[in-house]
Amino acid sequence: MTHSLQSCTTLHNGVRMPWLGLGVWKMNNDAEVVSAVRAALDAGYRSIDTAAIYKNETGVGQALRESGIAREEVFVTTKIWNDDQGYDKTLAAYDASLERLGLAYVDLLLIHWPGTDKYADTWRALEKLYADGRVKAIGVSNFHVRHLEELKKHSDLVPMVNQVEYHPLLAQRELLAYCRENRIQLEAWSPLMQGNLDHEALRSIGAKYGKSPAQVVLRWDIQHGVVTIPKSVTPARIAENANVFDFELSGDEMALIDDLNRDHRFGSDPEKFLF
Repeated sequence: MTHSLQSCTTLHNGVRMPWLGLGVWKMNNDAEVVSAVRAALDAGYRSIDTAAIYKNETGVGQALRESGIAREEVFVTTKIWNDDQGYDKTLAAYDASLERLGLAYVDLLLIHWPGTDKYADTWRALEKLYADGRVKAIGVSNFHVRHLEELKKHSDLVPMVNQVEYHPLLAQRELLAYCRENRIQLEAWSPLMQGNLDHEALRSIGAKYGKSPAQVVLRWDIQHGVVTIPKSVTPARIAENANVFDFELSGDEMALIDDLNRDHRFGSDPEKFLF
């Protein structure tokens, strides 16, 4: 069993990444994001996931500084947005993200979306930043197997992480198997299905353990070996989401949740979100 909020997976380059972190998508770059990040850190979270397009990197950085927690104890992720793809633009975008965050480095830098034809050049820039020691790990987001296979033709490094929409209604079994085989850590965004948690299987399993449907889903993620980053701005909910390390789903319960899969997306389909 994964035992605590500080439990980590080890990426294929040896960097340790917490199994559970806070996502800050759609949080305002002001007191809202500062308050949420501080609440998460106070609850024991040590992973924060932001992105340039979220426009809240400044607030994330402020919360990190005000927390008094040593920089090396918090795993920070940000992402290169679509308009910044391409070798030179990516390097400049990373510098801009660091300036907004007020950090000397991030722990994980991701290509936010594959798009059509720029991600190979973008990846070369990430490889350069990694080789120069300016980022601890590099990866991608919203990449399907075909994107990963194409990237392989133009890269020296296998992505350390692939962050995708992943939840019981979108189990992404082929992608999960591919990532496991290639030592790419799968990470779930929107793990709580944007609040669409009203499923009998989740309720009944939760009742057995005294857990909410959200906690059951987060535990399901972790037991599938998937890093998860639920978003909340409410301190009580942030703490509740972290309380998933004191129970373990049985094989039958995991299978029951697996059977909820409908290949249903709440977010954009990478095959259709083109630029």
